[in-house]
Amino acid sequence: MLRPILRYGADALHAVAKPVDNFGTDLQTLIDDMIETMYAAPGVGLAAPQVGVALRVFVADPSSGQSTSELRVLVNPEIVQQEGAQREEEGCLSLPGFTARVARSTQLVLRGLDRDGTPVQLEAEGLQARVFQHEVDHLDGTIFVNRLQGIKRDLIVRRVRKLQRAGKW
Repeated sequence: MLRPILRYGADALHAVAKPVDNFGTDLQTLIDDMIETMYAAPGVGLAAPQVGVALRVFVADPSSGQSTSELRVLVNPEIVQQEGAQREEEGCLSLPGFTARVARSTQLVLRGLDRDGTPVQLEAEGLQARVFQHEVDHLDGTIFVNRLQGIKRDLIVRRVRKLQRAGKW
């Protein structure tokens, strides 16, 4: 089932998500819905808070569905190692129509659980590392615009507020 994606400004996007401790049917349904929603959007990642669920879960597929072997589901993820630096253009399904260059690590190691609760450790680089960092940020209540400074951040925030006032957000 497709779920509505919350937009920048929604309180749920700015709160720290809670760890998952129940891997039952509700979680499995959430994950399936998130995958369907991410691909329909279309996007390369989606975190549970973006669909209004305050749990530490994200789905990601840097290939945008071109290679289903790249689909990853991570529950209770934590970044345990980061290296390098990249500064690339980034967007967000919760901030449609806006992009900016965001600094991220080029390589990382991520630990968490798969959808069944089995421990996993993933190594990522390049775009996949960027996507994982972006989604972990969502679980911590951070949106990419929060990582920007100065005029670029102010410009995006002002444009969103203007759209909100006009009832178009």
